[in-house]
Amino acid sequence: MASAEQLKALLKSHIEGDEGRFFSIAMQVAAHEAKLGHGKLAEELRDMIDSAKSHSQTAGSTRNLVPLNKPRGELAGLLSVSYPKTRLADMILDESVSEKLRRTIKEQRLFSKLQEHGLSPRRKLLLVGQPGTGKTMTASVLAAELGIPLFLVRLDSLITKFMGETASKLRQVFDAVGNVRGVYFFDEFDAIGSQRGMANDVGEIRRVLNSFLQMIDQDQSNSVIIAATNHPEILDYALFRRFDDVIEYGLPKQEQIAAMLKRRLVGFKSGKLTWRKIADEAAGLSYAEISRAADEAIKNAIIHEHASIAEGDLIRTLAERKLMRHKLTDNIEKGRLISHVGSTPTK
Repeated sequence: MASAEQLKALLKSHIEGDEGRFFSIAMQVAAHEAKLGHGKLAEELRDMIDSAKSHSQTAGSTRNLVPLNKPRGELAGLLSVSYPKTRLADMILDESVSEKLRRTIKEQRLFSKLQEHGLSPRRKLLLVGQPGTGKTMTASVLAAELGIPLFLVRLDSLITKFMGETASKLRQVFDAVGNVRGVYFFDEFDAIGSQRGMANDVGEIRRVLNSFLQMIDQDQSNSVIIAATNHPEILDYALFRRFDDVIEYGLPKQEQIAAMLKRRLVGFKSGKLTWRKIADEAAGLSYAEISRAADEAIKNAIIHEHASIAEGDLIRTLAERKLMRHKLTDNIEKGRLISHVGSTPTK
């Protein structure tokens, strides 16, 4: 339950009309309950807070929510924080992926009970798959489901050319992991996790990888660590056994394509749509690409004042996305070929 200090702070902020502080303290209470394993209570509190904030915004309140656990000092340049609301039910995923995520969420909510038996919940996840297949959204969903903040690790600020500096910054990130419970998301993880000894390897990145391996081994916090990559084949082999689960994200199948388009087009009139034909046209595209194609069809209908979204328009926007994908793939392959030829020594 909430501490005496939290109860006093809640009452004080309510009396003073400090809405932002009131919501922040209430979120702290919800996060504390989630940490204790009281998942149902934490979810009910968070739903009540979301409802109250929505009502406040509808009423025209101009106060801003005070961010909870906002990184400060040098850490502010390494981590960006957010409080996502997207839930697992909002995602369309392969059932095997959904099941692994549900398992992680359930273990996290019951971690006190697991610890009583000397067990630990899953909390170190490696997500692999093509761009646009749901890896980034997964980090948001886990944060929302657990009622804890999402911290995005900014690799552009983390990685520097100076010897030892990157490892020092990485230590600051792992200190935060231990001090503030949250979901810590390392996107494009191959930037620091590539195999040691590769031809294009540099000493600093080797040292960073070694530091990461040591820190993730030593980490005994209650935070969730998520790493995501589009290129699992170049990750160092030692990394895989450091994670509790490796979850592979694939391109959507026919039924998932149809479900996503139906959800995306809800609220807009549409003519008679042959979902099998449309799904066949979208085969090979990612969730993100299909979503953008649906948005393009909606915009086209609005701009041209069409009464509904025609099947032909939707198929056309999907075909355009597929053409863009093929061109991008061709350019990437040409770039790899040129790089390979350029690295071959002349005789």
